[in-house]
Amino acid sequence: MTAALAGYDDHLPREFYARDALVVARALVGTYLVHGHRVARIVETEAYRGPKDLACHARAGVTKRTRTLYGPAGHAYVFLIYGMYDCFNVVCLGEGKGHAVLIRGVEPVLGVPEDVRSDGPGRLARALDITRADNGADLVSSTHLYLAPRTKRPRIAVSARVGVAYAGEIAEAPWRFLDPTSRHVSRPPPRSIGLGAVTSRR
Repeated sequence: MTAALAGYDDHLPREFYARDALVVARALVGTYLVHGHRVARIVETEAYRGPKDLACHARAGVTKRTRTLYGPAGHAYVFLIYGMYDCFNVVCLGEGKGHAVLIRGVEPVLGVPEDVRSDGPGRLARALDITRADNGADLVSSTHLYLAPRTKRPRIAVSARVGVAYAGEIAEAPWRFLDPTSRHVSRPPPRSIGLGAVTSRR
């Protein structure tokens, strides 16, 4: 660990991740994503809640692609979309559950090039140099890729997830959480969404 990372070396514990993705998605806003010497504050997340969630990869069951998603909580699930973008997710709840949180936006803190955007899941993965080589990484024990606790309580806005109109009855479920004050959110929050202060640091 370098001196620059000294304030971001505390790892979120396993029990943080061993909860429903809906709980973890909200709790992750304001925490720090660390990869190598790059650090960013998480400002936008989405919850994906297992095989009954039609927008979740878990709906396909256990496959080569989803094996990590169905694994133990507290691991990285990184997948490719559109043949060009890697997306970083956090596995939640427990083995066999298929819950995950997609990190949709981060605010650069350390080591991220100034001219690189980090709003949107594909952009943030590139900004932090996260690739499918990181798929399956243990976020609790790794010193290379992990999440550190938030340092202050953020205000959190809630809305429907982005681009999941095919998800049937839950397409409009309020499973997206974001910091409405950050310019690194992938899409501006609509006026009608709810706002609330986080009451727990974990």
